[in-house]
Amino acid sequence: MIYNYQYRLKPTTEQKLVLNDWLRICQYWYNRQLGERFDWWENNRSYTDRCLLVCHLPELKDKPEFYGQKKQLPIIKQDLVSVGWSGELLDFNSVPSQTLQEVCKRVELSFKRYIAGDKNGKRSGKPRYKNTARFRSMVFEGSKLHSCSVGGKWLYISLPKIGLVKVRHHRSLPDGSILKQVQVIKKVDGWYVNLRLEDNSVPNFVPDITPTWDNSIGMDAVLHENDYLATSEGVKLPSLKSFRKSQGKLASISKRKSTKKKGSKSRRKLAKREANLHQQIARARNDHAYNTAHALLKTGKQVFFHEKLNLAGLSRRNKVKTDEQGNFLPNGQSRKSGLNKSWTDAAFAQFFTILKFKAEKAGALVIPVNPQYTSMLLPYKDEFVFTDTSIREYWDEELSLLIDRDISASINVKRVGLDLFPTIKRRKGNPVVVASATNSTLKEVLTAYARFSEAYICTRSVSVGEVTNDSGRHTPTRIKAIANSTTDQQRKPSSIADGISNESSK
Repeated sequence: MIYNYQYRLKPTTEQKLVLNDWLRICQYWYNRQLGERFDWWENNRSYTDRCLLVCHLPELKDKPEFYGQKKQLPIIKQDLVSVGWSGELLDFNSVPSQTLQEVCKRVELSFKRYIAGDKNGKRSGKPRYKNTARFRSMVFEGSKLHSCSVGGKWLYISLPKIGLVKVRHHRSLPDGSILKQVQVIKKVDGWYVNLRLEDNSVPNFVPDITPTWDNSIGMDAVLHENDYLATSEGVKLPSLKSFRKSQGKLASISKRKSTKKKGSKSRRKLAKREANLHQQIARARNDHAYNTAHALLKTGKQVFFHEKLNLAGLSRRNKVKTDEQGNFLPNGQSRKSGLNKSWTDAAFAQFFTILKFKAEKAGALVIPVNPQYTSMLLPYKDEFVFTDTSIREYWDEELSLLIDRDISASINVKRVGLDLFPTIKRRKGNPVVVASATNSTLKEVLTAYARFSEAYICTRSVSVGEVTNDSGRHTPTRIKAIANSTTDQQRKPSSIADGISNESSK
């Protein structure tokens, strides 16, 4: 398996100057290649919706492509390159050749995704010119790791044309790993290095798991109050809301920065404070995603089902509404802007990516499923109850059972992954259940609700051993009896939810 380890780089002052010069040269080389491609496309394009009356013949030039632009490097290295608008002189000879060739790969990949799309056919946006803040990394080939210092605090890495650079050894490297590539990144608080390692002791994950009810778990993205994720085990994991907690301080710094003169020292100081705060928010969000993923993996489950969310659509602005005269009408965007911010702050796409990576290392499987109707239908009855997002709970008079919307949705997500969710069609605009297998999972669903109700009552310091409480509702003892009466087979009580609860409470 190939994976990355990131460490803090501690270069000397001379090494920092060299790295900054190399980063500037790579940035210029990236923008120059991008400009050549844009110029060629603009001069050789043919309009399909119009015919120009006056047409100028462009200078005959080959189409810029990866190998053609890479062949320019020996010619450019013969002399110093002068930047037109600033007169800055750049020495391409000082940068390792493989680092400059990797910049050519970046341009080729960005244009390929813009024109043809990736392997899934999804096209990216038009490539943009990179300024100093956007171009922050370089890739080195042929680097070597050297032994640690006394006590193991420092690690030394040999970079081409620079020599040995100190690395803060906060995390031990896996035994038997092979260094394949080195990426040096400049961040607001200093330099970092990504070590791309190949570890043959960890085999590439080949999914060979048959999902069952006992070895799988369903997850529902909650995004309500302080809840982040609901699981089919009857547990809700807390959210972090790192941006929400820091947006007041961030707005204050940004407002002060906007009043300062551009290029002044005070503006640069405030810009660095703003960047540091953004970095803290991103790191807190990343740490929360890893902790949540570890809490789920500690349950011992082998298959994780989650909703396949259209996050770009969920955080999209509302369409503009106008009247017959062209005047703008209220479209609810002011209310949805807060929801868009919450979706972005939750970063579910980042969490599901991290969960998939950690699950593959642990030999588990993460499967996205279609979430249609999972939040509306009761998992033990074919009834549409949660028809509006304002309905968070449902009281079942027959079973005297309090049903939580998010736990219900997570159980339905699990049923979709196991192909046990009923077939639903729309008739006269209303959803109707056509074929159902709800009775086959009735006991398991009620057992999950028993665990959730037990935790719900324990948090309010109510006795769990009673049959009924003061309001006449059934306690978990009664709910478990109802669940066990649905079949003769007895299932051992699961302690899976305890692992998630303990991890989420830390």
